[in-house]
Amino acid sequence: MSASELRFFASSDGDLAYRDTGGTGLPVVLLHAGFLDHTMWDEQVPALAKEFRVIAPDARGHGRSANASRPFRQADDLAELLHHLGTGPAALVGISMGALIAVGTALEHPDLVRALVISGGGTNEREFTEPWARQAQAAQFKALAAGDIEAWHDASDAWVHGPERPHDAVRPETYARLRRMRQRTISKHTPDEPDHSIPVEDLGARAGQITVPVLALNGAQDAPELRAMAESIAHTAPRGRTAVINDAAHFPNFDHPDEYTRIVTEFLHSLVR
Repeated sequence: MSASELRFFASSDGDLAYRDTGGTGLPVVLLHAGFLDHTMWDEQVPALAKEFRVIAPDARGHGRSANASRPFRQADDLAELLHHLGTGPAALVGISMGALIAVGTALEHPDLVRALVISGGGTNEREFTEPWARQAQAAQFKALAAGDIEAWHDASDAWVHGPERPHDAVRPETYARLRRMRQRTISKHTPDEPDHSIPVEDLGARAGQITVPVLALNGAQDAPELRAMAESIAHTAPRGRTAVINDAAHFPNFDHPDEYTRIVTEFLHSLVR
């Protein structure tokens, strides 16, 4: 997908970018991870678009979407987009930050959500306690505070291979692609700008209110605490289930795109039988 294929809509606080394949199938919204953008789904969009209407937005402050000028919630941005498109309820598929947006939207805008697929996240109540995750997170924060973007990229790469796999277990082109996405987003911001993002509160504690089907689809090599976040939502929601992709970490759609797409597609088929 090229930038020229993006569409924009005038939200209540600037233009937000999104990709929409159109069609009459079940709407499926692909929600990217933090600092990335809709292009992290380049392998999934054409495959899913054979059967479904696929919508892949850039979250506010990411990719080609406008930065925030006032407080906002990402779940509300997504709801505004779906209302703008006149579509829903939609299946929300999210990784990391995208999982948070998916769960938050299901809780705050349940009429717009048909199902959830979440990976490597989904709650905002937990802090990292395991040494590897604490070290990886601390390295990111230290590099950002110092304005050392190259060191920040290096620290961010740790999540790509995870705590158990060596760096070279991941294809070099995957690191390069993720860095390009991160750079597009980080270049939109300055170190001293305020963070206007407001989280939806108590996601884990409220997960029992999610009545739609939930699939926690984790990479087996992701940080254990990130896997646990997604699985806790699936275990608490009345209609939740879990699945694991072996030899995959925080971005299973990169590590094994065909397997990831197959599992998601099978889950979506179960919604429309």
